Amino acid sequence: MTFGSPEWFFLVPALIALGWRRRGWRLHEPVRAAALILLVLALADPRLRIGGSGLDVWVLMDRSDSVAAQAASQAPEVAAILERAKRSEDRVFYIDYAVDAVRRDQGDPVLRGGTQRTRTDVALEFALAQFAPDRAARLLVVSDGYATASLGTTAEKVLRSGVPLDYRLSGGEGGPDYRAGQVEVPSRVLPGEAFLVEFSIAGNVDGAVPWEVSREDRVAAQGVAQVRGGVAHVRLTDRLGGNGAVRYVVRVKPAQDAHPENNQADAWVEVAGGPRVVLVTNYPDDPLAALLRAQGLAVDLVTEPGRLVPPSLTGARLVVINNVPASRVAPEFLGALEFFVREQGGGLLMAGGQNSFGSGGYFSSAIDPLLPVSMELRKEHRKLATAMSIVLDRSGSMAASAGAGVTKMDLANSGTARAIELLGEFDAVSIHAVDSAPHEIVGLAQVSGNRGRMIDAVRRIQSTGGGIYVYEGLKAGWAQLKKAETGQRHLILFADAADAEEPGDYKNLLEEMRAEGATVSVIGLGSPTDSDAAFLRDVAERGGGRIFFNANAGDLPEIFAQETVSVARSAFIKEVTPTLGTPGWTEIAARTPQWPAAVDAYNLGYLRPEATASLVTTDEYQAPLVAAWARGAGRVAAVAFPLGGPHSDRARAWPGYGDFVQTLTRWLAGEDTPPGMALRTRVDGDRLALELLYDDTWAARVAQTPPVAMLAVSGADRSKDEVRPLVWERIEPGRFQASAMLEPDRRVRGVVRVGAAALPFGPLAPGGSAEWSFEAERVQELRHLSMRSGGVERLDLASIWDAPRAVNYRGIRGWLLVAWLVLLLTDAALTQLDVSLLPRRRSGG
Repeated sequence: MTFGSPEWFFLVPALIALGWRRRGWRLHEPVRAAALILLVLALADPRLRIGGSGLDVWVLMDRSDSVAAQAASQAPEVAAILERAKRSEDRVFYIDYAVDAVRRDQGDPVLRGGTQRTRTDVALEFALAQFAPDRAARLLVVSDGYATASLGTTAEKVLRSGVPLDYRLSGGEGGPDYRAGQVEVPSRVLPGEAFLVEFSIAGNVDGAVPWEVSREDRVAAQGVAQVRGGVAHVRLTDRLGGNGAVRYVVRVKPAQDAHPENNQADAWVEVAGGPRVVLVTNYPDDPLAALLRAQGLAVDLVTEPGRLVPPSLTGARLVVINNVPASRVAPEFLGALEFFVREQGGGLLMAGGQNSFGSGGYFSSAIDPLLPVSMELRKEHRKLATAMSIVLDRSGSMAASAGAGVTKMDLANSGTARAIELLGEFDAVSIHAVDSAPHEIVGLAQVSGNRGRMIDAVRRIQSTGGGIYVYEGLKAGWAQLKKAETGQRHLILFADAADAEEPGDYKNLLEEMRAEGATVSVIGLGSPTDSDAAFLRDVAERGGGRIFFNANAGDLPEIFAQETVSVARSAFIKEVTPTLGTPGWTEIAARTPQWPAAVDAYNLGYLRPEATASLVTTDEYQAPLVAAWARGAGRVAAVAFPLGGPHSDRARAWPGYGDFVQTLTRWLAGEDTPPGMALRTRVDGDRLALELLYDDTWAARVAQTPPVAMLAVSGADRSKDEVRPLVWERIEPGRFQASAMLEPDRRVRGVVRVGAAALPFGPLAPGGSAEWSFEAERVQELRHLSMRSGGVERLDLASIWDAPRAVNYRGIRGWLLVAWLVLLLTDAALTQLDVSLLPRRRSGG
């Protein structure tokens, strides 16, 4: 019943008549009549019409990779049609979506989750939360319909909302389309074990499709598959030797293809060949290799550390870094060591030398927090003041955004400021900003008393356009260094690896600098394959310094810090130094070794609060020579004296050398996982499934310490991992399951831990790109939901304004009952008042 209907003309008088008890009303009687009327109205459950005749249309525009080009061209047309056809009281809102969703008229229009998936379900839920309750509304999805996830429970939410869902399918490119299906391989094999490599090729047209399979970036097999009935299956056999992870990549190469983006799929296989050590070393004949092999460990001797990647850690129990500078090790590999140690329970050992610890640029690196010794500068331990000249590229390319509201120039300024902060009071520094000419920002001056002024000046440097004239910058920096009276002079050149112009007579200039004892290092923003990278590398080599290439401007402050510390301190002490043993070794082994009486040289460091030193120097520093500690599930040790190469004669002549190395590395490698527990991993499309199985011998331990599963997802810049926990589901006694969605182009490593036992796994990656799989059932799902909600396919977008507009009513029973209760209480109060007045009325009568 609604207000205005004929029933009200009969109901209201009848209710009034019921309350008319005699000719004269008493105080409470009108109130009681009104209460009775409200109660009857509440029981009738009347509803009020709300809102006007206006309609809100919510346009969900698919911006994912597979339709990005079409969406960019269609969006203005869609908006023009809808705006032109709507009435004055109508409104239209635009939501762009891919992995996540944003309103075009609110906030940041950037899809921060990326565009590599089509999450129509996310966009629908986002839109449902925006609706005005007093307005009629319709949803309009503009997409190719190929979502990468099922609508699931979102469909029910749309139906419960009562809002019709219309759709407009944007057609993709026509013609033949072939795609590589998921590569099926076992997750783990033994060395020499035969196994199958299987994959499928799907296509919308039958025909012959060439394919090839690469193993570790080398073609291992190729052929031609016949697609019949929309699919072809290929099966191969292979064997692998050695240890570690091997990547298989399948590529299909049709002559014509509408979507080449889905022509590749890959998979990883782990070769489980027993405990393994990754020995990253400067020495092809490293003496540590023989000692490690004598313990039954498989040793990967790595002398080209720039080629290391996180999958290099697969199957490894220990990583040894022996006198290799941080600048030569791939940042992605260094970043992966954090998860390898803390979560997967791996071991890490850094040995001393001129290219290790602070001297090797490891200060403020990804593994600095892992080491049991710190490498910061301490005034009381400085031996020699340093004069440093920093030459900064301020060309036009430095004005580009680096994200988070800062430019590349801002980050270079921050790096320079960090370098000034790390210099000692008696060090001197000069700063030049260079475009087509050098501009003096800070003339050579001692840091003491000037540090704040220097940092303020540096932070005001701005990009002014043009290119960078490298020779002019080097020349200006060297002119300043010539004024220095200190014995150590160093120049840092920061330049764009793709835009470093005018080399000039740099070779003779660098020859002069080297003859005078000065050195030059280069920080190149970009990759080693950029157009001017070879030139910058030559500058560093001729200057006797280091070369850094990094495409992520966010790492610049860290790189400046590493280079400053490695140069500005005498961190590697080349003096024969006596040693002293401490009780700390008992945490590693029961028997204390007969320590060497002295070492030829060592890296100066400082013991961290929670670490334990087993051997220290007896000089003025009392510095730790052997230090260790536990980090998460893993263990880390630092041996500050060289174990090979120059300055290692006394160490290698030490009778206990071999036993020391073997005992320490055994402790770092940890214990074998006891039998009775196994982990299964499987990748199905973009879904990772884990299954943990254990027998009765593990039941009590699992009950006391439930299993923990962690994933390390490779970050966008490849130097930092995102660590995520997984949630286990107990299926039955002795069996747990967990799952996670894998993201395109992002590799994962993981571990399952039960107490101290760790079961590492990975690397793993999605079997193929869901964005380019074009699953027809997703389109059918959208059509079905539209039909059930009362929507249609909108070929004519303007016709959406002619659609029936739902009339919204809101019940007012609750408000009527509240009013009835108020009147009921009022009636009771007035009744008492009438009773008190009754004797007075009678006496007056």
